[in-house]
Amino acid sequence: MRRILLALFTLFLTVTAAAHSHAGPPSIYQVSTLAALKEGVYDGRTTFRELKEHGDLGIGTLNGLDGEMIAVDGEFFQIKVDGKAYPIPDAAKTPFAVVTFLRPELQRLLRNLSTLLSLQEHLDGLPLPGDKLWVVRIQGSFEYLKVRSVDRQNKPYPRLEEALKNQAVFELNGVRGTLVGFRFPSYMDGVNMAGYHFHFISQDRKQGGHVLECNLEEAEARLACLSALNLRLIDVDGPGGPKQE
Repeated sequence: MRRILLALFTLFLTVTAAAHSHAGPPSIYQVSTLAALKEGVYDGRTTFRELKEHGDLGIGTLNGLDGEMIAVDGEFFQIKVDGKAYPIPDAAKTPFAVVTFLRPELQRLLRNLSTLLSLQEHLDGLPLPGDKLWVVRIQGSFEYLKVRSVDRQNKPYPRLEEALKNQAVFELNGVRGTLVGFRFPSYMDGVNMAGYHFHFISQDRKQGGHVLECNLEEAEARLACLSALNLRLIDVDGPGGPKQE
């Protein structure tokens, strides 16, 4: 228990210049927590203009749980409930997002991984420590992808579990594009999703979503281990929910 608390202290409270630049140890910048999102806290004050200062690669959502967010090469996209990708204006806000500046420690060519589980198991076999945070970027060709998005929610906001019952699911075949994801260790469940969490965007930047399943033909994976998490807690009006703006 003491080791877990020490690890959490190091990951949660380390605040470095890397939050604002490429200098310093590799780190993640996260807005709010998955636990808050699960409770229906869908309105944040962080703009995407601010978010871009902390990373050019990442995933998340927009206020109101309005679709899936993916950032690649400093471009931020919203995957709406129609499955299409739209550029996100700087003034838009997020209640939950995870971004970083990727400095790869490992690069691997991946071939013929027919399920999301087989992809995850293959990544787990790479020489990166399992008790640390990883960022993963996978770019290449996919025979098949099943992805989802969620429509903007109305107040009073439902819990995430209820909102996901009405998710829109899309199937993509023979598509090139990029998976962006993070792997959080089990002791950080609630801060974020324990295990892997991937979003996808096509090479033409026209479609994507939260990845539910995939069949990877050939792709290049770039991975890095991240040593710090800079966590911005969401503003709330007390125990019941987010501030109204």
